[in-house]
Amino acid sequence: MAIQVDILKRTPYFSGLSPAALDSVAKLIFEKKVERGEIFLLEGEVDEVLYFVASGAVKVFKTSAEGKEQILDIARPGDSFNDVAVFDGGPNPAAAQAMAPVVLYGVRKNHLEAIIQDYPQVATNVISVLADRIRYLVSLVEDLSFKHVIGRIAKILLEYAGSGTGTGQRLTQQDMAAMAGTVREVVGRSLKVLEEKGIIKLDHHRIIIADREALKKIIEAPS
Repeated sequence: MAIQVDILKRTPYFSGLSPAALDSVAKLIFEKKVERGEIFLLEGEVDEVLYFVASGAVKVFKTSAEGKEQILDIARPGDSFNDVAVFDGGPNPAAAQAMAPVVLYGVRKNHLEAIIQDYPQVATNVISVLADRIRYLVSLVEDLSFKHVIGRIAKILLEYAGSGTGTGQRLTQQDMAAMAGTVREVVGRSLKVLEEKGIIKLDHHRIIIADREALKKIIEAPS
């Protein structure tokens, strides 16, 4: 299937490129389809491919020796992942799993280097993307280190529940636990507290935010 230039245009890596440049870049991109639940990128292995999410959602995560999972990011349409392994040539720092049927666009290391050489704007874009990634990871460390669990859950709810992104993924309590650095039972208790306060409504497997401002106050509250 032909690569859709409109999707590349919305990808931060290729922001600002002319239509002709995007057409040229598209020739070096390949498409990969992944079924829901499939782990297609393994932590510690070498895979010199930079991936972009065209549709669906991808869970990027690490697993401890004891089997505990920490979700680092949920990549949605336009987002990239596996950047580090492509640029430093080392092993994948994290694994990736499809949270829904996913369409990925991939570019191999040598092709990405050729694109950067031909279009210097991409190098500037890469710096911006990686700076944003560092800022996000610093924020994640801050949340895990200093925020109470309920504050972490509130932040996840604001970002993902009812966001209207149309990515097709629905976070389970286990997913939320892996994002918040806790266990599923603690997430369940936190959601019950928020429901009792009238901040959210639990409707079977759906979480409805009833008071966004109250969630923001919980996030901003000192630890």
